[in-house]
Parts: sequence; C-alpha cells; structure tokens
Amino acid sequence: MSKLGPQSKPKLACELAADRVLAGRVSERGGMVEACAAGELSPGSLVPDLTETNLRDRQGVTRVIRETLGAVSGRSRDVIAVLPDTAVRVALLDFETLPTNRQEAEGVVRFRLKKSLPFDVEKAKVSYHTQSASGGLRVIAAVALSSVIEDYESAFRDAGYAPGVVLPSMLAALGATQAEKPVMVVKVDARTASIAILQGQQLLLFRTLENAWGVKITGEQLGEEVYPSIVFFQDTYHLNLEKIFVAGLADSAAIPAFSAQTGVPVDELVGSAQLGSSFGSVPKWRMAGVVGALLS
Repeated sequence: MSKLGPQSKPKLACELAADRVLAGRVSERGGMVEACAAGELSPGSLVPDLTETNLRDRQGVTRVIRETLGAVSGRSRDVIAVLPDTAVRVALLDFETLPTNRQEAEGVVRFRLKKSLPFDVEKAKVSYHTQSASGGLRVIAAVALSSVIEDYESAFRDAGYAPGVVLPSMLAALGATQAEKPVMVVKVDARTASIAILQGQQLLLFRTLENAWGVKITGEQLGEEVYPSIVFFQDTYHLNLEKIFVAGLADSAAIPAFSAQTGVPVDELVGSAQLGSSFGSVPKWRMAGVVGALLS
C-alpha cells in the first residue's frame, strides 16, 4: 500500500465494495466533499478476499470505476483507492522499540505479522504507522497480498486514474472522526463489522468481526456484537466512551436501539455538513470511507 506526502494528496477518493463503487471529490478549500457519485457492480464481479482473486469481472469493475469517477473527477486523475476491509488485514502491534532505519523496522514488523497471516508475508505489501504507547511504541500495520493490491491498482489505471494512495475502508473512515475524548467508530458492511476506539490521534483498539446480517443488521444485534469490545476497553484503560460513531447502517432507526443496547450515545459518522449539496441520491451512510479518506 502506497502513500503520498500531504502536498500531493489527491482530491479524489474512490471506494470499491462488493456491490458498488463510491466516489467523491473534496472542495478546493478542504473540509467538505463537494461531489459524490455511486455505481452498482454486477453480483459476483468483486469478491473481497485476503488470498483469492478479488476482481472476478475485471472489465466490468473497471467500467464502473471509470463511469463513477468520471462523474466527479473533472480534470483530476490522482485518486485515493479505498479497498474492502476483507481484502486487507489490519493489526495493532506493541513494541518496546523499533530500529530507526525504516527498512529494518519494516522487517521487524513483518516478522511479528508472519504467524498471524493466512499467506506468506514475503509476498505481501505492508504499510505501517507508529504512535507512542505506554512504555513503548504501538504500530498500526496494514498488510495484503501484493497480487491483490496490484489487481486493484491495475483496475484504476485501466480506468484512466492513478491510485497514489491505497487504504482499507475502515482506516479511511477513521479520517472522518474528530474527538479528543475516547470514542468508538463502528463501520458495517455486507460481510463485516469493524470496530475502532480512538482517543485524540491514538488508536487504542481495532477489530473486524464477521457480520451475518449485512447492512440490515438491527441496533440490538449490532449492540450485542460491539458490547464485548466496550467492556474490554473499559477494563484495559479504565476509561469510558464519550460517544459511538456508526457508519453503514441502512436503517437510521437502528441507531436509538444501538445506543440503548450499549448505554453510550450514538451518532452517524458522516454528517450532512461534510457533504455538499450534490451528493444527491448517494446514501451518506455508505460514504464513510470516501469522506474519511478525503477529510483526514
């Protein structure tokens, strides 16, 4: 997974999901996604997976990328590519210290990841970020098979765009969060429910759970899935959550039930203030990955 410096951050972001493509363009002044578009994928054309081929209908996926980005891109061609969470493994790793040499440090991170992956880490792309932790360092590592990443990148290039930054959906969505006190972010998709807890810029917990109910999961069901992570956080850090931000729930009526189940105030991760008037028929509950990638 690749990164660009802040001076060259793309104005476009495009998320690929199993059923659709979502795209957005950030305003010139930043702080708001001024244009959004969505395009549906044929069933089975994209099947997110850690080890298998993801793009089963490459031409079909490329066509929808081209059409969806074309609706918002203008002259821009650089894009942040947001990939399905089930195509990328994200892990939090604690170290006492790491080598100052970046290449040596990556080798240490790869070694720690080795036993937890269903594929050869030497055939993977690894991107990581370090943050200070109690008594040492915490590494946020994203790892995926090189062949999987290259397949996605190739589809963007074939569509006429340059994927200079590649992010998994949940890490991208965290860019839409601004809070100094501890908050939880829950992002639901057709196959998973991803959970993160942040305090300021510190990522304290990250989990991805299987989700048998998809985006139609009820507030009660989601609360049951999330509650063990809340208890673990409280027991580990002796802190309480200020709020839960949720994305991916098709029915906003599920939010009050989710709040009642967890005992924590719940709000939508993506609000109307982050989206321009042109988002039209694109549901904002689907836009967390694109919005977070552009506003972080």
